Amino acid sequence: MLSRLLGMFSKHLAMDLGTANTLMYTRAAGIVLNEPSVVAVDIVKNKVLAVGREAKEYMGRTPQRIKAIRPMHNGVIADFEVTKDMIAFFIRKVTKGLRIVRPSIVICVPTGITQVEKRAVVEAAHEAGAREVFLIEEPMAAAIGANLPFHEPLGNLVVDIGGGTTEVAVISLSAIAYAESIRVAGDAMNDAIQRYLKDVFQLVVGENMAERVKILIGSAMPLPQALVAEVAGKDAVYGSPKVAHVSDSHIREALQETTNAILGTIFKALEKTPPELSADIARNGMLLTGGGALLKGLDQLIASKTNLKVIVDSEPLTTVLRGTGRTLEDQKFFSQVYIN
Repeated sequence: MLSRLLGMFSKHLAMDLGTANTLMYTRAAGIVLNEPSVVAVDIVKNKVLAVGREAKEYMGRTPQRIKAIRPMHNGVIADFEVTKDMIAFFIRKVTKGLRIVRPSIVICVPTGITQVEKRAVVEAAHEAGAREVFLIEEPMAAAIGANLPFHEPLGNLVVDIGGGTTEVAVISLSAIAYAESIRVAGDAMNDAIQRYLKDVFQLVVGENMAERVKILIGSAMPLPQALVAEVAGKDAVYGSPKVAHVSDSHIREALQETTNAILGTIFKALEKTPPELSADIARNGMLLTGGGALLKGLDQLIASKTNLKVIVDSEPLTTVLRGTGRTLEDQKFFSQVYIN
């Protein structure tokens, strides 16, 4: 009786606890938070100084006593204590005025997550102030968010390219029939750009700059019109400030290994898919979601290599969160998609 009463007054939350960004959703207001998964910590005083967008600005600019930490790595918790502080900060931010009762929360996780990693996510959320914690796999959440007929006996192929992982899953009858998860995604693209600029231009750039270059001129296929960006960093030989003019073809070359790895994962999943579900996929194509879906020409590259129709969700950055949020509307109906 008491738990039902608490449930009536608690705030139900959905969270996409991503490697690059954390997003939160409430039934009443929809998406209420979208911040980088970064925490700035004073390591001398062991004190959190900033979280989210403000903390991301610290990256590469901090004195020795301050560290800007990304506590999520490859879609899972890399630093338990800092993740707990980050979740607690975000929960407080979106539950202002409703702190009397602890919230119930649904968190999406990668399909390749281990039992130990699952427990870490649940534990971190409980310690951060959540009353109940449910987990849902990212491709399933994406299918729900994109309004795919996930509960029907049909093969739905979802490719979700996040910050830390690329998830490829075939979904049928409210369950994942087959999945492949690779820890190569948006972060790996940023790393590849950093390595390429250092090798080819002798230019050392930070993670934030690499990400900006990817968004500005990154592509998987040749563009109708060439793009050039002025990239500022440090000379790899002399250590002095340096600026280079970099084209989209350079960045395409830098990203080739990463895009090939993503393609390889899609092919592996298609290879292992049962024939009946393959026939459905051949008719309906695949859904492409996540921040990586915004890489120019990636949908065309995948379509040309697989001979399948590729549908990019209208808002790929929030597909997973919208699906996670939808499960809050009828938790009894969606209970079968939770994995804990």
